Parts: sequence; structure tokens; C-alpha cells
Amino acid sequence: MKRLKAFRNFDQILTLEGSYKKDGRKVQPEDMSILHKASVVCSENEVLWVGLEKDFPQEYEKTAEHSYFKGKALTPEIVDSHTHLIFGGNRADEYSMRLNGADYQEIAKAGGGILNTMKGTQALSSEELFNISVDRINRIHSYGVGTIEIKSGYGLEYSKEMELTKVIDKLKKHFYPKIQIKNTYMAAHAVPKDYTSSKEFMSSVVIPLLEELSDKNIIDAVDIFHEQNYFDSKDTKLLFEKAKALGIDRKSHADEFFDNKGAILACKYDALSTDHLLRTEQDGIEALAQSSTVATLLPGTGFFLGKPQANARRFLDQGVKVAIASDYNPGSCHCDNVILVASLAAPAYKMNMAELWSSITLNSAHALGLKNQGAIVQGLKPRFTIFNVSNINSITYNWGRQLSSGTITTEV
Repeated sequence: MKRLKAFRNFDQILTLEGSYKKDGRKVQPEDMSILHKASVVCSENEVLWVGLEKDFPQEYEKTAEHSYFKGKALTPEIVDSHTHLIFGGNRADEYSMRLNGADYQEIAKAGGGILNTMKGTQALSSEELFNISVDRINRIHSYGVGTIEIKSGYGLEYSKEMELTKVIDKLKKHFYPKIQIKNTYMAAHAVPKDYTSSKEFMSSVVIPLLEELSDKNIIDAVDIFHEQNYFDSKDTKLLFEKAKALGIDRKSHADEFFDNKGAILACKYDALSTDHLLRTEQDGIEALAQSSTVATLLPGTGFFLGKPQANARRFLDQGVKVAIASDYNPGSCHCDNVILVASLAAPAYKMNMAELWSSITLNSAHALGLKNQGAIVQGLKPRFTIFNVSNINSITYNWGRQLSSGTITTEV
């Protein structure tokens, strides 16, 4: 029988107990529930006790293995709930073209866009994609991120999309439990030029491959780019219906360029999250507020493309569960640091500190269906991030600084 683990004498522990009790909605600064000079005790699977060091339970003095962290702070594990980190190729030239005034159509004519990354990805073997992704995941983990969602979607043909999903599964097994990876199937990312319509691509690749992969039990969720000139509401319903029948969770990219009522549709299908939401109108916000679907905002994409940001305050004030993710990808947000992205976005979003921290821990965990983590509360999973600071506020104040000393989990 493995011994209990006691992590003791942190200068501060951000428990987010108040946010957890409110389900991550309409949280206030006091819901950060910060403890000073505090400790936590865990079994393999759950938090057993968290509290002030002066109140440390005598029963754990001899039954637990003790580690001490004076001068450091502990937070719930940072979660990046939206990435496209498995890809080949390089689109640095497109970024320069955009800054020099080129629009999307000009970049596409020059061979840019998602289909450019498709070519770069198809040119790499499974082993090469795995090794590149390992490097990227290790770098992301160095920021203090312990749970990462990875989407397929740059293969865009049957065999390559299957290969990407299998590589993500291999990454998942390689890193667990140190890093927890969620495998999202997103063959419905763009329509390759070989297909006359999204309907043809859905019927020829997306749905048949989903059925085949579901038998392998390696997909955690499906996702689709529900947007004009990509996949419409009929495509989205078809994918969601099939995923629901197969017992697979749903997610969507929605309302990024136009309000296609994508947020409403995601809520109708009990999606874990719907993401982007730059154009979501009042009826979509109301639907989200009344549902368990998380609104995942991706401010890095707006910064990278020079586009307006989502009106986060409207979502927050109406009781929507709001997460922030990096959207790390080669074309529209080549930034893999979700803490940096959230810290940059918070002033523009007019977020308070509890909203900021909930967005990259509690609510982002819920956006991946992980309802048993995201706060340091008795009974939840023991997944935490350690920072080399004595004050939690220093983490989001020092934009882009490397302040994490790693993650902690007692899971096996």
C-alpha cells in the first residue's frame, strides 16, 4: 500500500474553493479562497485534507510522506483545453504577409492557410510527428500546464487523420500521469480541395473514420469548425448525433466569423465546450448560461490575427462558465503559453482575479469533462502546479516569465 503524500508549508495555496462551490460562475475575488502558510495531504486518487500548516492533522504526521515548500505557491493544475499542437510545416511567412497587409484570400492564393499545414503534416511520418509533439508538450508543461487537449485536423484525409489520432493516443500514454492529455477528433477542420462540398467530406471521411476509431476506444471528444464556408449546422448535427450514439463527448468551434447560432446548437447537444464565440449574440449567451457547456475564449487568436476580442464581460455577467485556452496552432495563434495568453487578456476582458484563475483551471478542466479537478478541495483529484513565488499575484503580473517549478500529482 502506497503512503499518503503531504505537501507542506506553502506560502500560499490557491484553493478556488469558493469558485468550485459556485460552479465557476459569477465568481468574485474572495472566491479564490487563498490559504496562507498552508499544506495539503493526498492519497493516490484524491485530496484528503487542505488547510493551514498550524492546523496540520496529527494523524498524517506518521502515515504520510512529507515534502516542504517554503517560499512557493500552489495552485490547481493549469489546464490548456484547446490546442492544435500536432502539425508539420511552418507558416511564419504568412504572419509577415498579414502584418504587411495581405488578407486571408491573398494568403490562401499564395498557398497558405490550413491546407498549407495539411501538406506539411502529411509530409511527416508518425514517428516524426510524435517526436515533434513530445518537444512541444514538454515546453508547455514547463509553464506549469499539467492537462492538455490535442486536436487532430491537419491530416484531412482518411489515413492521415487516423494516424494523427493514434499518435495523440501514443502521446497520452507516454506522458500519463505526469501530464494528462485529452484526444479530440477534429477531421472536420476544413474541406480539402479534392471534395466538392462539406457534405461529401463528412460522408466520405469524417463519419466513417469516427465509426472506425470509436471501436478502438481512443477518442475523448469530437470537434468541428462550425462556420460559414467550412461546416454548417447540418454537418454539425450529423457529427454530434453520431458521436452521441457512440457515447463520445462533443465540442465545437463556433460563431468566430459570424453568429451561426453555433453556441446554441452546442448547448442543445450538451457539448463539453464551444470555443471562439467572437460573434455570439444574446440568445447564444443565454443558452450557455443555462447549460453546462463551457464557453472557451481564445484571446491569443484575436491578438495574433489583429481581430476584435470576444465580449467576455457579457458572458461572465450572465453566469456563463468561461474558460481561456491558448488555441496553439501554426496559423492563427502560434503561442503555446496559456498563462501568458490569459494574463494578457484579463485586462481587456475586465476579469477579476478569481475569474482569471478559474478560466485556466476549474472551468478549463470542465471544458474537457474533468469535473473532478480544477480546485484544491477535499475529494477532488490531486493535480496541482507549483510556482516559485510567495504570492499568487506575481504569476499573472510577470507576463511571460518562467515561474513554474513543475506540477504535482499522486495519481498512478
